[in-house]
Amino acid sequence: MEVDLESREQRDLESAKVFEAMGGYSPTIGIIGAVMGLIQVMTNLEDPQSLGSGIATAFVATIYGVALANLLFFPVANKMRGIVRERTRYEDMMIDGIIAIAEGENPKSIELRLRGFLQ
Repeated sequence: MEVDLESREQRDLESAKVFEAMGGYSPTIGIIGAVMGLIQVMTNLEDPQSLGSGIATAFVATIYGVALANLLFFPVANKMRGIVRERTRYEDMMIDGIIAIAEGENPKSIELRLRGFLQ
């Protein structure tokens, strides 16, 4: 049971790392979008009236990248890690309780030991 618990915990933490990586790459993709937008603006330099809106549109990509990273991907990764830790602690408590019952320990002693997991 302990090996199964540990392997599941590692697999679930890997899932959180995917969201963390997405949060790391998201601003970079936003900057790439901004650079591509600025390149597009540079091709239309002879029309000064469209420069302001073109530059503003180019930088929207950067805002999207940073916002996705900080408002979605990193919080999801942190939430997933918290859920994995909480579930692992709960299952670890169950394993300890099962082992203590199998060894024939005093129920009061088992209760005191398991209360330690809750704090």
